[in-house]
Amino acid sequence: MTETVDDTKSAIPVTDPFALFEKWFGEAKETEPNDPNAMALATATPEGRPSVRMVLLKGHGSGLGEGGGFVFYTNAESRKGEEIRANMHASLLFHWKSQRRQIRIEGPLTEVSEEQADAYFHSRPRASQIGSAASDQSRPLPERQVYLDRVAALEERFPEGDIPRPPHWTGFLLCPRAIEFWHDRKYRLHDRRRFTREGPKDAWSNTLLYP
Repeated sequence: MTETVDDTKSAIPVTDPFALFEKWFGEAKETEPNDPNAMALATATPEGRPSVRMVLLKGHGSGLGEGGGFVFYTNAESRKGEEIRANMHASLLFHWKSQRRQIRIEGPLTEVSEEQADAYFHSRPRASQIGSAASDQSRPLPERQVYLDRVAALEERFPEGDIPRPPHWTGFLLCPRAIEFWHDRKYRLHDRRRFTREGPKDAWSNTLLYP
């Protein structure tokens, strides 16, 4: 007997992609064992040489920036920071294994304001502020003790209160031009829907894609 698939309807509704992201993100928070806000961030040099790493989503929604977006923070003197400053476009990928879902997001980047960067930096645990301020992220480190000594020096210099935010520690907002939702289905008959728009204030169009 030949096994057939009777689930012919798309599981991904035609709706505002920000609202759909919020729904999926909320469901992932209930089931993911660690960091449902973890996302892969892909950047590239002006010559097109890509790199990717995991970062944490720290803000999102249709009300951010000119047309909504997704915010993350980093050391702008790190490899990813230098690539961003040289090529202000990036891609994000969320993969929630417990939900058998992933979301891909693509678009240009803008830097957050100094006030926003200050506010988020000082919302972090004091130890995380010190760790970030002491780090020359992505630079060669002769031995771990050098870094730990810098941490200790900052702890001694600032025994109480917030640590001043280093000027190169900042955040970026990705304003999406494309958001693609993927939902695992039986027999690899996966469900994919891609939303696109030309500019930040344009209406979204969408289409199903072959898996």
